[in-house]
Amino acid sequence: MDIKYDQAQSLIEAAMALAQERNKGISIAVVDSHGDLVAYGRMVKATIQSGVLAQAKAYTAAREGIPSSDIAQWAQKTGKDIGYWVDPKITGMAGGVPIVVNDQVIGGIGASGLSEEADEQLVKQALTRCYSHC
Repeated sequence: MDIKYDQAQSLIEAAMALAQERNKGISIAVVDSHGDLVAYGRMVKATIQSGVLAQAKAYTAAREGIPSSDIAQWAQKTGKDIGYWVDPKITGMAGGVPIVVNDQVIGGIGASGLSEEADEQLVKQALTRCYSHC
């Protein structure tokens, strides 16, 4: 099962609302379980580069089934670099989180535009907000 467009769009809207509450601009991407883009949004204050990063973070989280920040921690612990994956879309930057429903990864969500830690916190809050009442 993969995330549906309407679910992805709800997550985009929730993340953008959270960024707006902080008076910040972000790019936000939602991908399916294979890492293919389902929905994307870029706020006015967000940079063009943030869009590329948001998509890479979401892709990584969906493909690996773990937060994108865990990739960097693993690489540091093992002494390997991102080239280990032989996939140019994989990133170790924080801000990507898998979307898990009934213990199954149905997609990934990634944000960019804040600090890496704040990006990750924002997507987790969007997931909580959306899956509580979206």
